[in-house]
Amino acid sequence: MTEEASETRKAAENAKRTRLVIAIDGPAGAGKSTIASGLAKSLGYVNLESGAMYRALALKSLQAGVAATDAEALVELAWGSRIELEPTPEGNRVLLDGRDVSAQIRERDVTDAASRVSTHPAVREWMVARQRELGALGGVIMEGRDIGTVVFPDAEVKIFLDANSGIREGRRVMQANAQDDPARAAILRQELRERDLRDTTRTTAPLKAAADAVHIDSTALTIEEVIARAEEIVQERLRRS
Repeated sequence: MTEEASETRKAAENAKRTRLVIAIDGPAGAGKSTIASGLAKSLGYVNLESGAMYRALALKSLQAGVAATDAEALVELAWGSRIELEPTPEGNRVLLDGRDVSAQIRERDVTDAASRVSTHPAVREWMVARQRELGALGGVIMEGRDIGTVVFPDAEVKIFLDANSGIREGRRVMQANAQDDPARAAILRQELRERDLRDTTRTTAPLKAAADAVHIDSTALTIEEVIARAEEIVQERLRRS
């Protein structure tokens, strides 16, 4: 695509938007989901969880007996799937072919399968198309690992949320209530390291900050402080509009 054609496409997309698209990227355990949810409530925006969409497809693959390594079968499965996100005061409901799978997609085997399913270029292409449809009119906050670089490279606000690995591992252990189970905690820490490696080294859409993203290091910040900083970034962008 020529630079002129790219600018024309971008102008057409922006013309349809009535509110901002906010992209939040970062590694596992950085707090993206928590911050996106809090920021969405504060701004009255919809929180579109890209990770939940991959988890839904991973759940369907497990139920259908489709291997996470079989890219062709996964894409075929995806084209026959309907994944919807319904915002509620308590967070998103995730619907897979009309069924509420919000709890099921948080199970450990689904989480692991999702990180493997998401490595296939053809699967990501299908998913990116769905995500762009959901955010076409703006008024959305989407968090993931390639939102500001691939899904919405023209997002009006891009945030790269990070924290040091030790803190992120500790958060994952706390989330799983494994503080008093050293063996389980060790497994969770190792899984996060493996996830980091897959995310940063995959050939398609690896995890990296967009060139124009604003970095927030949440290592020493509370959730409230991170949300407040994100709100400042959004307000700065609105003032320039």
